[in-house]
This record gives sequence, structure tokens and C-alpha cells, in this order.
Amino acid sequence: MSRTVKRAFRFRFYPTDAQATELSRTFGCVRLVYNMALQARTEAWTQRQERINYNATSALLTAWKKTDDLAFLSEVSSVPLQQALRHLQTAYTNFWAKRARHPTFKSKKRSRRSAEYTASAFRWRDGRLTLAKMTEPLDVVWSRPLPDGASPSTVTVSCDAAGRWFVSLLCDDMIAQAPATGRVGIDAGIDSLLTLSTGEKITNPRHEQADRQRLARAQRNLARKQKSSANRAKARIAVARIHARIADRRRDHLHKLT
Repeated sequence: MSRTVKRAFRFRFYPTDAQATELSRTFGCVRLVYNMALQARTEAWTQRQERINYNATSALLTAWKKTDDLAFLSEVSSVPLQQALRHLQTAYTNFWAKRARHPTFKSKKRSRRSAEYTASAFRWRDGRLTLAKMTEPLDVVWSRPLPDGASPSTVTVSCDAAGRWFVSLLCDDMIAQAPATGRVGIDAGIDSLLTLSTGEKITNPRHEQADRQRLARAQRNLARKQKSSANRAKARIAVARIHARIADRRRDHLHKLT
């Protein structure tokens, strides 16, 4: 029995001068659109208690492209710009659901330089990848094969601080389920000592709760010490000793169970 999952395959590539220029412009436009949309949504909430969604920011993007100051946004592929708005919508959804902090503005120096292309903005043919606004395919170093018959649904291009270029292809992949062996799997945990593959949990020994309280106090004490000081070195040793004590007691308890 097998199941289909989404997997990202990341590869190094070497763009031509024209491709590097086009991608750098796209990165800048993606960052600008994200920040402008974030500013618009923030002002709408702080001034009018109004929540702006993806559709509203998409309409704003269309209006921005028609202005003289932002007409250059039309010179790059529109798909990465729309994807930036979708990512912002996801960030707000997580924020309102209290799963994440409020979205922050992207920095030219600190934020990741990337652009995401959906299927309408790239061509995948005979193992060659060509992005929108480009005439030549990317020179990708295929360090490993894609799954048989795989076709990317999303392509993300990025450039790190060292100037290395990467492309990540999101594809469907089939994972075969391993046959049952009749054995019981064991997983060591934090809330419980052991969790069996049958769902049964073996609780931690009683003394471990006291050890963990001592560990928490020692870690707080370590955090208060001045860096590179002798007291901090002593506090670090104390934390390591408690960690070792917990590990030893767990091991002894497991020997008794077996």
C-alpha cells in the first residue's frame, strides 16, 4: 500500500547574467509588494478596525501597477507577486488564529531573497526548466533524479547571502508503506517515558518530575549569568550534571522494565 505526498527537491543552478538580473529584479518587487500590502493591512486595522483579505490586496496590486511610480512592477512576472500576497494572507491567518506573531516587514539585507512560481509561470519540458520572462532554461545541476513521471507544481528560486542560487521543485511522490512485521515499535518521549506503536504509554518514574524542576531552576540560573564568566561556566556544568542524572535514571528504569 502506498500514499502520495508533496516533496520539495532542491538543486543548485547557475543563471546567466540576464537571468540573474531578471531574478534580482523579481526578488526586489516581491519584497516591495509584500511590504506595501502589509502596510496597507496594518493601517486598515489600526485606523478603521478593518481586516483586508487577499482579494483586496490583489486589487491594490493592480492599482499600483497603473501608477507612474510603480509601473515597473509590470515588467516582472505577476505570479511571484501574487504568491507574495498569498503568503501574507497565510501569515495573517496564522496570526489571527494565535498560531504565530504579527507579520513583519521584509528587509533587503536580512530577509531571504526568493520568488515562487506556480505552474502558469514556468515551463517544464524534457527535464528542462524555463521561468516566465526568460527565453533560456535554467542551468540546473541535477544532483539527484526526480520521481518517475514527476512534474513540478511549484518552483521556488532563491539566492543566499553567499550569492549561491537554488531552485526548489515541489512534486508529488509515492511512498510505499512498509509491511507489518508483527513487532512493537518503541519511541522515547518527554511527556511519557516510552510510547509503543500500539498506543500504550509508559509513564515517567516519579523522581523525574523533581529532577526536571531542578533542571528548570538550573537553566534559569544559567541564563542570568554573564557570558564568558566563571560563574556561567559553573552553572553550565550544573545543568549538564542534571541532564546526565535524568539520563542515567531513565536508563536504569528501562533496565528494570526489561
